[in-house]
Amino acid sequence: QVQLVESGGGLVQAGGSLRLSCEASGRTFSGNTMAWFRQVPGKEREFVAGRSWSGDYIMYADSVRGRFTISRDNAKNTVFLQMRSLKPEDTAIYYCALDTSAVVSRRAEPYDYWGRGTQVTVSS
Repeated sequence: QVQLVESGGGLVQAGGSLRLSCEASGRTFSGNTMAWFRQVPGKEREFVAGRSWSGDYIMYADSVRGRFTISRDNAKNTVFLQMRSLKPEDTAIYYCALDTSAVVSRRAEPYDYWGRGTQVTVSS
């Protein structure tokens, strides 16, 4: 089993920055893909960013490209999401996800493990 624990969420004013972290523990499977999704009440979970183990494949949602950066520390089984120029529409619960394959997908279904999420609130 794999456990994912997110941290770094909080309240920030529009235009501000936050850095989310997600540490994986347990049987983390080298060569995995890690990603961030977000969800607001009443809406489907939305892909934000994903990064393969090697870093050869990195994907961003159009809504965050140029503002968010996903990075990894494979030695520490940790993935980060640096968020800049935050907007009120970025307000959501942010979830970390791990796929044991090397394919970065925008769909939630391929991801085998999920964290419990961390709240990000951006005030206008």
